[in-house]
Amino acid sequence: MTFEEMCRLALARKTEMPAGKSTTALFEKGAHGIGKKLVEEAAESWMAARFESRESLSLELSQVLYYVACMMAEKGVSLEEVYKHL
Repeated sequence: MTFEEMCRLALARKTEMPAGKSTTALFEKGAHGIGKKLVEEAAESWMAARFESRESLSLELSQVLYYVACMMAEKGVSLEEVYKHL
């Protein structure tokens, strides 16, 4: 899955809010809840980089990217808006 696909998935989940999904519960908590998950996964990525395998690091980084996509969907920020700052 590309980051663009991940952003589309997060936006679809935000729009559809499927019952029983963890992403739905996350969106119900708003930017604060999403931000907490984003910070948590960033910290876990840091620890994985320091003390764990490449596989663990890859997993943690993929989760950071997903929560970035969720925050973008939550706040209505487009890929173009983010990309212009890269």
